[in-house]
Amino acid sequence: MCGPAPGTAGTHGADRAATGEMRMRSGQDSALLRRRAALERQWARWVPVREAPETDAAQPRADVAQSWVRSRAFVDPATDCAPAVAGDVASKWADSPLRAPIAELSDQLHSITHDAGFVAAVTDEAGTILWSDGGQVMRRRAERVGFTPGGRWDENHMGTNALSLALHTGRPSSVFSAEHLVEALHGWVCYCAPIRAADGRQLGVLDLSTTWDRSHPLAMSTVLSLTAAVEAKLQGGVANTAAGVRLECLGAAALTRGGRPLRLRRRLLEILTLLALEPDGYTPERLQLAVYGDRPTGSSTLKADVSHLRRATGGDISNRVYRLTTPVSCDATEMLAALAAGDTATAVRLYRGPLLPGSQTPGIVEWREHLEVGIRTAVLSAGEAEYALDYGAKAPGDIAIHEHALRLLPVRDARRAVAAARLHSALRS
Repeated sequence: MCGPAPGTAGTHGADRAATGEMRMRSGQDSALLRRRAALERQWARWVPVREAPETDAAQPRADVAQSWVRSRAFVDPATDCAPAVAGDVASKWADSPLRAPIAELSDQLHSITHDAGFVAAVTDEAGTILWSDGGQVMRRRAERVGFTPGGRWDENHMGTNALSLALHTGRPSSVFSAEHLVEALHGWVCYCAPIRAADGRQLGVLDLSTTWDRSHPLAMSTVLSLTAAVEAKLQGGVANTAAGVRLECLGAAALTRGGRPLRLRRRLLEILTLLALEPDGYTPERLQLAVYGDRPTGSSTLKADVSHLRRATGGDISNRVYRLTTPVSCDATEMLAALAAGDTATAVRLYRGPLLPGSQTPGIVEWREHLEVGIRTAVLSAGEAEYALDYGAKAPGDIAIHEHALRLLPVRDARRAVAAARLHSALRS
C-alpha cells in the first residue's frame, strides 16, 4: 500500500498547503509592492501638471490618466479629506430605494467588512456616500479621509477613485494605490460597481475598500455579485445578467441562455470563463497568452473567437480591453464571492469539481489551481465536518480532507464509515 501513514498524511498535507499558500502570498505581496512603486512614479510625473505628458514609456491606464486630467482642474492632490455635503444624509438614506436591498444583505456585508478587513459604502447618483460599514480599524481609517456618510466622492471633489470612475463611466472600476489622484488615498485599494434601477437609471455605486497590500481579484467578483443581488431585489428578484446567460464551469461545462442549452466550441467556453473570472478584463495580448499560450497564433484568431462569442451569448464585450460589460451569471464567480465573504457553506455547495476539467488552456489551468487552493483552505480551516464530507466527495484523492472529516466527526457518527472508506481509497491510489 502506497502513501503516507494514516497518522501523518493530514499533517503533511496541511503543511504543504500552508507552505504553498505562504509562497503564493509572498509572491503576491512582492508584486503589489512593485506595482505600487511604479504607480507612485507615474503619479509624480503626471499629476503635478494640468495636461498629460506627450510621451511616457510607462503610462497609467487610459481611464485613470483621463480622470487625472479631468479632476486635476478641481481637486488639489494634497487634499486630505473628502468634503461633506450639507443637509440631512440620514433622511436621504431612509428615502433611498437602495436602503431596503442593502439592509437585506447586511449580514453578508457585515461579514465582508468585519471578517475580511474591508469598509463598504453606498453612494447616491451624485457620489455622496449615504451608508457605510466597516470594522473598527478600517472605520477609523475611513473617517480620516471622509469615507463616511455625507462624504462627496465624485471627481470634482475627490478626484480619481473607484467611486468617481464607476459614476463617470457607468462600468465597474478598481483603483489601486497611486492611481488615486489624492495622495492621502495612496494607501488604499477600492473596488466599485454602479447600481442600476429596473429602467437602467444609475442610482449610485457600491464600493469595497481596504489597504493596498490586501488587494485581491476576489474583491471585484464580490462587488459584482453584491451589486447583482441589489439589482435583483430592485427588479423583483430578476438578476441583471447578460441576456439570461448562465455559465456552469465547475466540474463540467454548460451554457444556457434564457434557460435553454447553448452549444459553443470548448475554446469559446474557455474564453467566456476567463472573462467571467476577470471583471477588470484582459488586454488583447494578455488574453491571447491566457488562451493560446506560446503557440504561434495570430491576433485575428482571437478577434474572431471573441466576435463569435458576442453573437452567441448576446453579451457585450469591450474591445480595447476584453471585458464583459454586463456580468454573466457564473457558478465559479459566485463561489469566489462566497469565499471572499467567508461563506464556506455556499462555496462548498457551488463547487462541483475542478474548473473546466480536462482543459489545458494556460489561463484556465491557473484559475483552476487558484480555486482549488481557495476552497480547500476554507474547508481545512473550518470546524464543520459537513464541509469536509461534501468537498471530499468531489476530491476523492485528497488525503488531508478525509482525515480532517474523521477528526471532526463524533466517534459514533455513521458518516465516519464514508470518510474512512474515502481515506483508504486515497491512501491506496
